Amino acid sequence: MAARFCGVLALLTVFLSGLNASRPAVNQELSNLFNELWRLDVNRMTPVTDYTISVQGRAGFVNQGSNVVQDHASQPLFSNVNENKLKNITTVSRFMKLLDNYERSTGMSERVTTEELTETNLFLDAVLETDVMKRAHKYLVSKGQSSSNLGLFKSQLHLIWFKLYHRQRNTGLDSSGFEHVFVGETKSRTEIIGFHNWIQFYLQEKSTHLDYKGYKARERDIPDQDDHVLNLQFSWHGTVKPVGSAFIGTSPEFEMALFTIIFLMNTERSTTVLVNIDQCQMELVVIRHGHSLGTAYPKLLSSNNRHVRQYSH
Repeated sequence: MAARFCGVLALLTVFLSGLNASRPAVNQELSNLFNELWRLDVNRMTPVTDYTISVQGRAGFVNQGSNVVQDHASQPLFSNVNENKLKNITTVSRFMKLLDNYERSTGMSERVTTEELTETNLFLDAVLETDVMKRAHKYLVSKGQSSSNLGLFKSQLHLIWFKLYHRQRNTGLDSSGFEHVFVGETKSRTEIIGFHNWIQFYLQEKSTHLDYKGYKARERDIPDQDDHVLNLQFSWHGTVKPVGSAFIGTSPEFEMALFTIIFLMNTERSTTVLVNIDQCQMELVVIRHGHSLGTAYPKLLSSNNRHVRQYSH
């Protein structure tokens, strides 16, 4: 009987180890680096002090392309944001000037004016002066992925984030990595694509173009007001995004640094990296569009160290 029990136990051990093996490993090197960038992000906004979010109800299932959605959040996501602080952070104030430079719909050619080009250059200059991007640059140089020359690194960032390309076939140059990730786009007027930035979310919500519908999470995971990554559902100009995701409170340079590093450290068209940052475990997804960024976003797996408690039992 004891032998049979041990045999069952052995099979169970193999089964459980197989389950663990199926879970992708945390990228410890990038987790360490991104936590360093997190600590260096002095322009990050502090929950409750600088902004207040109200996550409210869990959003329901919505088919992609459907605009029929039940609202599980009667109030806005952002109940308060310190706009004076936002406007006094150089990278953020210059970032906000870029948000109205784009055509919302894919298939509509983008036209870049001299003023818009200047705004982009000023934003990149400000980003390059931050400790966050300086540390990211140093890491990329050490890995042979970037030149130590600051001008060449700026050109590299411009190519990745701001170079215009065709997202929709048979049209003009209608998209860029920056527009897709930070501003958001619509496709065929039935689909929101991209739109992974909390500042744009707040500004669009404030101007009533955006309506937050509730958070998306597993049954036991209820987000808190101090969570720095949220999976959420919202409508924008009447079009619904069934599931979106964004960092909350972070600076533009922090997000750009993370996604630039993943973009340059991998050559696959689609890359997913599992990392622990602060108290959150998340997947960071980066999809290429040639030499430029197609999309990039965080996907929250657990927050408030729930993953640490879960796997330590």
